[in-house]
Amino acid sequence: MRMGSDSLVLSARLLGLVIAVVVVYWFLLLNSSFAPRQGFTSTTTHALLMVIGFVLVSGEAILIHRWLPGSRQTKKAVHLLLQGVALVSAVFGMWTKFHYQSGILSNFYSLHSWMGLLSVSLFALQWVTGFLSFWYKGEAPETRSTFLPWHVFLGLYIYCLAIATAETGILVKLTHLQTNRNVPRRCAESLILNGVGLGLVLLCGLVIRAAVLPKYQSHSSGNEKLVYSSQDRPKCLAS
Repeated sequence: MRMGSDSLVLSARLLGLVIAVVVVYWFLLLNSSFAPRQGFTSTTTHALLMVIGFVLVSGEAILIHRWLPGSRQTKKAVHLLLQGVALVSAVFGMWTKFHYQSGILSNFYSLHSWMGLLSVSLFALQWVTGFLSFWYKGEAPETRSTFLPWHVFLGLYIYCLAIATAETGILVKLTHLQTNRNVPRRCAESLILNGVGLGLVLLCGLVIRAAVLPKYQSHSSGNEKLVYSSQDRPKCLAS
């Protein structure tokens, strides 16, 4: 039995909500990650903004074209707005991490930090080019049609890169907890962090599959017709 587009979108959105709730629960009720009585530290703010503000919001923006009713112009406007929110969250999340410690260079040493800078830089470039090409309409229709497949590919690639960056961040956090704070390998906090990492991997698969799956499928007279929905124009392929 083949899972339809609507089911995939619903599953992805529900899983994203579960991940957000678990991450907030981790920050509010588990204190071993942060110094006692410090409240919202730079680490807290960084992780909240990058996981919820960047990864989950950008994933929701990808799914907008699959479930939001209304015209293509409305969908593009909401997509652009959500991606803008994700970009601001990512930039501010990186700034808080570097601002509260001893500068950018002292924090820019791990694979996680390199991947984070790459994913946010590509995301910013993608947002600007998408705004100029599909919203501002500064390009000719032929140019936009040529650019659209690359826009979709780069968007999905950057989303996967952001997920991979979050996974390395979780690994860094677990390593820090187990070595510097003597948190047991098998404890509630380790279980939650591993669960968030696994949830992000599953979410990535659901979002990518929902984004590339044909929106409508119909069978008539032995011929199969697939209708693909995109940001610019729909296509029909008949066999």
